[in-house]
Amino acid sequence: MKNKFSNQLALISLAISAFAIGSTEFISVGLLPLIKDAFNITIPLAGLTVSLYAIGVTVGAPILTPLTNNMKRKTVLILIMVIFIIANIFAGMATSFTLLLLMRVLSAFSHGVFMSIATTIAADLVPPHKRSSAIALMFTGLTVATITGVPFGTWVGQHFGYEMSFYTIAIIGIISLIANIAFVPKNLTEYKQAPIVKQLAVLKNKPLMTIYLITALGYGGTFVVYTYLTEILTHILGYESNSIVTILILYGVMVAIGNTLGGKLTNHAPTKSLTIIFLLQALTLLLVGLTLHFHVVGLVSILLMGLFAFMNVPGLQLIVVLFAERNSKETVNFASSLNISAFNIGITLGSVIGGFILNHISLSFTPYFGFIMVIMASLLMFAVNRNETSEPLQTTC
Repeated sequence: MKNKFSNQLALISLAISAFAIGSTEFISVGLLPLIKDAFNITIPLAGLTVSLYAIGVTVGAPILTPLTNNMKRKTVLILIMVIFIIANIFAGMATSFTLLLLMRVLSAFSHGVFMSIATTIAADLVPPHKRSSAIALMFTGLTVATITGVPFGTWVGQHFGYEMSFYTIAIIGIISLIANIAFVPKNLTEYKQAPIVKQLAVLKNKPLMTIYLITALGYGGTFVVYTYLTEILTHILGYESNSIVTILILYGVMVAIGNTLGGKLTNHAPTKSLTIIFLLQALTLLLVGLTLHFHVVGLVSILLMGLFAFMNVPGLQLIVVLFAERNSKETVNFASSLNISAFNIGITLGSVIGGFILNHISLSFTPYFGFIMVIMASLLMFAVNRNETSEPLQTTC
């Protein structure tokens, strides 16, 4: 019982760290108008604070994670949180847009390593049949960040300047650092990691590569809309700026519910469950597009979009761990880091597509492009599920 309680505290500690990181990842969505005004740039250019962050995670996760293979996982967690804190302090102090972008990328490097390592730690702390739920709990930090971190950061930015938002996140980072030191076990199981050349063999694993593509499409589809959510709420649905924080909180509540449900639904038969989740996510994006010019119904549709936005995350991470373990435990960390990259390729792709639509077509068309991306993910997951009927994933023992 004591060990179970200790492991639960460790998972909560990881969730607190993910909360700090999630606050930084998504804070720019709420701060885009403030950043635009502060540096006298356009909204699409300000959107680089979202897309370049995602690129930093994409590049940093697979490159930096193997470099930490000879370090204890708790040491890695502590080191990257220190880097995270420093990056956010200097982001608040940035005197130019270029420096702000550089600090965003530095934060992203710590993000990528943390999420890849934390996923494997979370999966190891619980029995096999609860692994997806454990990953979901760890990722709850990201979802709670959308409930409180992002809206609160947006409120802070609106009232005290965008700089204070980054300083606030740095303080949250310090709290999470203390939590890591106090609660993550020192005696974590340290798996021997394969040489980098051997780990690159993961790139030849067709099922894993398919999952990475599904992750990028399925996760990125929502970000075609979400990256410019503040603009949609104000300029299309007609909500006042003082209502945005409340709406973001409601959106975050739906995201948290969806993340928890996703963990429970994908503990067993994850490929089958994800096929259905992606299909519902796609249909919700289509609904957003059809109702976007209706003040109340459009808002309800966006909240439903939030329900499915993160529902796929625990299952996708679990499948990557299981597929990698099927071949070699020595490549699990690297395989996990590549899926973190895939998530952020999706964010980058989504935000870039959203920016293109904003500039060349109309912001109201973003949900339809998101729908196309997610329906493709659903079809690919359906194919993966059919293949797995002959060699099912083992989530219990």
